[in-house]
Amino acid sequence: MEASRSIRRVFKSKSVIEGAGVHLRRAFGSSDVPRFDPFLMLDDFRSDNPEHYLKGFPWHPHRGIETITYVLRGDVEHGDSMGNRGDITSGDVQWMTAGSGIIHQEMPKGDAEGRMEGFQLWANLPAARKMMDPRYRDIQAAQIPKVRLDDGTEIRIISGQIGDTQGAVGDIVIDPEYLDVTVPPGTHFTHPTKRGHTVFVYVIGGRGDFSGEEQTAPNREVPGGALIGNETLILFGDGDSLAVGTEDEAVRFLLISGKPIGEPVAWRGPIVMNTQEELRVAFEEYEQGTFVKLGKDGRP
Repeated sequence: MEASRSIRRVFKSKSVIEGAGVHLRRAFGSSDVPRFDPFLMLDDFRSDNPEHYLKGFPWHPHRGIETITYVLRGDVEHGDSMGNRGDITSGDVQWMTAGSGIIHQEMPKGDAEGRMEGFQLWANLPAARKMMDPRYRDIQAAQIPKVRLDDGTEIRIISGQIGDTQGAVGDIVIDPEYLDVTVPPGTHFTHPTKRGHTVFVYVIGGRGDFSGEEQTAPNREVPGGALIGNETLILFGDGDSLAVGTEDEAVRFLLISGKPIGEPVAWRGPIVMNTQEELRVAFEEYEQGTFVKLGKDGRP
């Protein structure tokens, strides 16, 4: 018998300062391992104050993870140790697999009105793939499929599948799903999910009832009632589907899921490995200049 996922826990994102002084909101992070396995962190860097983001994230290393940057508004310039340079702008996604090691920088620039809106998700890599070759996938907004369901729900498919429509990013180790979903007012939206996968949503606009019930009556188990709004993350228990209801306003959220890895996590700063010894080696190599295993031409 199929079962709808119920709410396991609700998190309100918290203000933090990262990089060279970037003000952002963290939905979850290192203190929540292994609750979100295979995911490690989700940051919300929406701001209309350039002083809160222009200092950016200067040169820093990554190893053992993937970073997924989704920009709603503004521009983020990036460069790396392999000689790559680029810019992701409104609606674009960058899926970077750090693998064996990469040194890069990310510098938010905002739009003409000084607004910067985006999110960065960190996904773990299993031990067998932590030292894989680094790779980038820069996906422009026009390359991300968008579907509109009969009830008016609109979905941008970064990764995963809706009906016969495949997302822009495939061939990812953790079998992820990453959707940008907008459910119109007075609608009940149901989405199938894979049993055993970690599933959560992060609300980025409006309010919705994520209790899994057909009606939108108040849910006393959810703080503040059934309707959950902006800057709030909902982690779900296991099940075959996820249900969302709306009342008099639409709700927009990121729906993210992935297959848990179930391995030990050793995490320090921008590097995530399986053991403390692997961390020690990584930072030692960084200090000695042997951290990056690939040259600018992409070869060892």
